Amino acid sequence: MFLIDDILMAPAHGLLWIFKEIHHAVEEEQANEAEAITAKLSELYMMLETGQMTEAEFDAAEKTLLDRLDTIKERAEGGEKEEEDEEDEEDEMVVIRKRKKL
Repeated sequence: MFLIDDILMAPAHGLLWIFKEIHHAVEEEQANEAEAITAKLSELYMMLETGQMTEAEFDAAEKTLLDRLDTIKERAEGGEKEEEDEEDEEDEMVVIRKRKKL
């Protein structure tokens, strides 16, 4: 009986695995984007210190980069909360399945 359940649920488990892999790839890309923004900020500071950029240009560019960085961090924090919720739901499903088997 359990073998048949596993066979029938295999496509769903496969899709779930694919979606998780896509999610992890997106998280990595966001982390890399955050590192690139941080590097660009340090370049801006160097340009300001060497006089290649005015204070007004620096403020505008810095604001744009910091806003992007904040957006990325907010998404990352929201994703962590969603993952915790999904783990809790999976744990509840396991408990329900065990109760049904008894």
